[in-house]
Amino acid sequence: MQPPQPAFPPACATEVFGDHGPAVPARYAFEVCTEQPGPVRGQAGYDLLVTTVLDALERADTVLVPGWQQPAGTEVPAAVVAAVRRAHGRGARIVGICSGAFVLAAAGVLDGRRAATHWARAAELAARFPRVRVDPAVLYVDHGDVATSAGSAAGVDLCLHLVSADQGAAYAMRIARQLVMPPHREGCQLQYAELPTSGPVHDSLAPLLEWLSGRLDRPVSVAEMAVRSQVSARTLNRRFSEQLGVSPGRWLLDRRITATRALLEETDLPVETIAHRSASPRPRISAGASTRPCAPRPPPTGVPSARRVPAPELNGGPPAGSTGRRPGRGPVSARSPRTA
Repeated sequence: MQPPQPAFPPACATEVFGDHGPAVPARYAFEVCTEQPGPVRGQAGYDLLVTTVLDALERADTVLVPGWQQPAGTEVPAAVVAAVRRAHGRGARIVGICSGAFVLAAAGVLDGRRAATHWARAAELAARFPRVRVDPAVLYVDHGDVATSAGSAAGVDLCLHLVSADQGAAYAMRIARQLVMPPHREGCQLQYAELPTSGPVHDSLAPLLEWLSGRLDRPVSVAEMAVRSQVSARTLNRRFSEQLGVSPGRWLLDRRITATRALLEETDLPVETIAHRSASPRPRISAGASTRPCAPRPPPTGVPSARRVPAPELNGGPPAGSTGRRPGRGPVSARSPRTA
């Protein structure tokens, strides 16, 4: 953490990697550190007492940088840059939440790579670090060893994505339920960038998406969706593209694949039963489970940091860490049995 520290980015990491009580078995050890121990001035009107120094990054598996709210052109402290580079060099996953991408860019770990940040600071990031391929539209970008998120709530999206890669979709869904939010959001951050008109939104897809979510076990065509929404199929496709960045069929397929993965990980149901619940014939389950949007990747390791601790099996599922690498700890850290 660095003063003035915004409150929301570290909260995103804390809520995902922190302690959720008996409802969700702990799989990460979470720690917070800073360059100068002591009170860290926050933007919300209160200070945060941080007693751990940057040495924590030496033992972290995942290092998270929760925002960077310095005046334009301010250099990232050399000690922070060096600590992030060392952590990345030894294999830690480095994660920038919101404007935390500026710290990652200063450390050089984003050179030649796509990166996300808050839409309002995308141009500044691109101008200051021309070797970084800034994408102002996406919610997050994960390269495995380095990951960045768009602004504010997109930090939660990225953290849940990392947990899913580390621990599986079923475990990530448990955390998402505790947060009362979906485990994965569709669309891009540009849909939140401006409000061109005032007044109520009459073409929201929310009612249709809720209706579809309760019908994952049965075939639903685009024509049926259009009838349900009382619009033409063409209009429906346009609304999905504008509001979610995907087609109706793609959105529905992603939801079914996510539900299928959770059933495969959490239950002992036969494949035929799972296929029926996802409205898919058996051959499509194995194909869907390996599709690029949902296939688990080896997680990278990560200036908050997260550290994973060995986790017991969950409802007969694979042991923690079996689908990815360990997270670690840093300025804000989350640590699991295998993370520091």
